[in-house]
Amino acid sequence: MAHFKDLVSLIYSIRDEQLLEDFLLGLTTEKERQELLQRVEIIKRLLAGQPQQQIARDLGVGVATVTRGSKELSAGRFRALKKQL
Repeated sequence: MAHFKDLVSLIYSIRDEQLLEDFLLGLTTEKERQELLQRVEIIKRLLAGQPQQQIARDLGVGVATVTRGSKELSAGRFRALKKQL
């Protein structure tokens, strides 16, 4: 698996929620899982219109971390998350 797209295809092919959870648990560390959850929370809060400074303060992260999420939103990312909210 040499390309990120290969990983995306593999994850997409796992249609069973328990199998997907098992795969992701095996693939990531607890710290990585927490970081991913935190990134999703940042995006949700940005989509809700919360100020970046407040998000950084509430989550205990640097403003640069929140700004990175904001830039990705501006680039058109997170369409799937926008649909859910």
